[in-house]
Amino acid sequence: MATRQDDEETPLLQPPDQLIARTSPLPWDQFWIILFLQLSDSLVVQTLAPFTPQLIRDIGVTNGDESQVGHYVGILQSSYYTAQALTILPWSQLSDHIGRKPVILTAQFAMSISMFSFGLSKKFVGLVVSRAFCGAFNGSNGVIKSMVMDITDTTNLPKAFSYMPLPWMLGTLVGPLVGGSLSRPMDRFPEIFGRSKLLQIYPYLLPCAVPAIFALVAWLVAYFCFKESVSTTTPLWTLTKGRLLRQSYAKPFSPSRNALAVCEVANSEGVTSKPLPLCALLTPKVLTVTTSYVTMTLLYMGFSSVLPVFYSTPIELGGLSLDPPKIGAILAVSGVAHGVFQLLFYSRLHDRFGAGAMHVTGVVSGIPIIILFPVTNALARVHGLGLAVWLSVGVQLSLVTSLIMCYPCLVLFIRAAAPNRASLGATNGIVQLVVAGAKIIAPASAASVFSYSMQEGHDAWLIYYYLMAFAFLAVGTSLLLPRDPSLWEDHQ
Repeated sequence: MATRQDDEETPLLQPPDQLIARTSPLPWDQFWIILFLQLSDSLVVQTLAPFTPQLIRDIGVTNGDESQVGHYVGILQSSYYTAQALTILPWSQLSDHIGRKPVILTAQFAMSISMFSFGLSKKFVGLVVSRAFCGAFNGSNGVIKSMVMDITDTTNLPKAFSYMPLPWMLGTLVGPLVGGSLSRPMDRFPEIFGRSKLLQIYPYLLPCAVPAIFALVAWLVAYFCFKESVSTTTPLWTLTKGRLLRQSYAKPFSPSRNALAVCEVANSEGVTSKPLPLCALLTPKVLTVTTSYVTMTLLYMGFSSVLPVFYSTPIELGGLSLDPPKIGAILAVSGVAHGVFQLLFYSRLHDRFGAGAMHVTGVVSGIPIIILFPVTNALARVHGLGLAVWLSVGVQLSLVTSLIMCYPCLVLFIRAAAPNRASLGATNGIVQLVVAGAKIIAPASAASVFSYSMQEGHDAWLIYYYLMAFAFLAVGTSLLLPRDPSLWEDHQ
């Protein structure tokens, strides 16, 4: 057997262990800041959930009609997501021109203001305005994904996204604790807050102040520690004079020294490119990954909205008759388990099977996930809430892990589909804009179909037919993607 030589006769195709050795290390000096910013976003979203229904009751907008509480809570959620959907693309496009850092700093400061405003609101209109304001500036959340793609390359991007569930997992744990324990603090902790006139007037200010202050801390961390991740230094005033973005497309920009230092590591391109107009971004690759992302989101968000309703619905009507504490415990444990699994195994599974195979496997798992709804209810009807039911619930939630891992896989395809690196933010913004629409439509429609199917005289399986249609759409569009994002980049 011939010995390996370190000369021109050395094979170009190296063994797998040598390929793994070439994987670029994560730039932790910048990556930890992105995770910290994600935690701020997660706290802002998760803290309000425990006390929002009681807040609606306290301000008197329902006039004592308990059945209207959910309706007004839904209006608050819709105002947030609608505003977010309308601003994702402008924020992402703007970040390609003036840089990611100014956009993120603006967002963190605005989210802090919106949370203080929410805690100080005594009218429902004030609550809606606060949530819409927060959603409008949290449309920059898509910019964070662009920041991750900026500071990584194709070898370490999967590893980076294996860490992205961590801040959301922490926010899911800490946020409800803060919101539940610090709301109406004079009732819960009279010995500490009993003399506070401010908290007497605004009993929900304290839980809102925690994520608001955290957002200000995140602002300081980003301002002093984060280095601009794109090579764009076009001032905002220049864009304004050029009628915002229209004239700036034809104007080359000069990259800053710090930006080039970061991008030299992250990007393999040696030539600085410029952001492209929107019409130039609507390429077949971008439209393909957008379609796959939307159908997968419809499936996941539809399932997520039906799951807690299914748990709480009486067994005789097609559910499991679980009470809120059990539902909360199941969702919390499953959320942590999904995050830990992705952290430990996503990067390894990606290296072994590739993003395309993982995405197809994830959406295909949606089919048994949906089938397990009626199966679990049938087991509950026959055996009650016994071991068979809990095993069925466990299998269903385990399969959801595969579906969740479609998200980081699709991010790799977005990065590969971008016409150039300077238009990465706008490309991601286009995708996130359409996906935001799916996030608004899927939960509302799925919950409505579920309620309709539970009514007497209607087909109880109608909701499962509806979700199954989403699943087959997601499987079909997943087959349009190449087996690996690098195939798109090779033909760029």
